[in-house]
Amino acid sequence: MQNFNHTLMESLGIEISSINKEEVIMTMPVDHRTHQPAGYLHGGASVALAETVASVGAAANVDLEKYNVFGIEINANHIKSKKEGIVTAKGTPIHSGKTTAVWEIRITDEEDNLVCISRCTIGIVPKRK
Repeated sequence: MQNFNHTLMESLGIEISSINKEEVIMTMPVDHRTHQPAGYLHGGASVALAETVASVGAAANVDLEKYNVFGIEINANHIKSKKEGIVTAKGTPIHSGKTTAVWEIRITDEEDNLVCISRCTIGIVPKRK
């Protein structure tokens, strides 16, 4: 398991619920850390959560002694606004290849309403020796 201290995850309050090769679940508070100026969930915070889920999921599928994983493309549709509470991101792999992985991430509120849907492509890069 990677160390997430002193990262964007810590700054945004992102917490891991579960990680395996077929699904990653994380939560994030909707509060002063993740608001935009009008007091709603910032779309960029949702994108950061989505990319984190995809990156951690891709990492669960590779040998981290040999490879790094990096987000190389992400899109997001922001469906519903939210002022407070918790959002939950559930990511599943669409493609797991040798050099790329593609994950779909659904971010929902406490009532399972869709807040954001995202797709993220992750590059799988051999570590330099």
